Amino acid sequence: MALAFILVSTFAVSLISFIGILTLAIKDKLLERVLFCLVGFSAGALIGGAFLHILPEALEKTKSSISVFYYLILGLVLFFIMERYFYWRHCHEEKCHIHAFTYLNLFGEGIHNFIDGMAIAVSFVVSIKLGIATTLAIILHEIPKELGNFGVLIYGGFTKKKALFYNFISGLMAMFGAIAGYFISGFTQGLSNFIMPLTAGGFIYIATSDLIPEIHKQTSQKRANLAFVAFLLGIIFMALAKMWLAD
Repeated sequence: MALAFILVSTFAVSLISFIGILTLAIKDKLLERVLFCLVGFSAGALIGGAFLHILPEALEKTKSSISVFYYLILGLVLFFIMERYFYWRHCHEEKCHIHAFTYLNLFGEGIHNFIDGMAIAVSFVVSIKLGIATTLAIILHEIPKELGNFGVLIYGGFTKKKALFYNFISGLMAMFGAIAGYFISGFTQGLSNFIMPLTAGGFIYIATSDLIPEIHKQTSQKRANLAFVAFLLGIIFMALAKMWLAD
């Protein structure tokens, strides 16, 4: 019974990746204007998610706090290496039609969704009520984050349909994480203690090295200011989600 709840819940979370479909009815010119806001919001949500959600939870669940920061640094280094690889391959072989950070964003988001799936599985193993509460909490912070991710993919050069498809593939990682968490529940804690700060390092790298610099490139002061406000809203939303979850 628990496995059925786990699969249904994680599939529902995965479907949130299709929230970008709401933008399909928007004309391209209008979409261009709001993309910068989505990029800013996504950067804020990544920063807020890393510092307010992932890192505090990782510190709370591990006996050695310094190891969390080692894994955080490792995440930053790994994402730096991956970006250099993606940049070299796509910007030299394919003339850089698609920005490298879109692939990093998908990779980091896939890991994050995998961890979310693990969290849902472990919660349902404990109790159905806890599992439902955990699923709702994850949905709460996934909605704005997925919308921001879709905006990042479009801004990075993906078509709308391609962005929806790859965002959904990334979302499906939650189901793989849930299945892994269910069948290896005895080892889930140690694995998540490693993956969580690693993911936080990736989120911080993407936000500070890729998304925020894109905002600085904007020549229109008005649009740059709107993107900054969206950045702050992304952080504020994640902070409010943190407060709601603490109640």
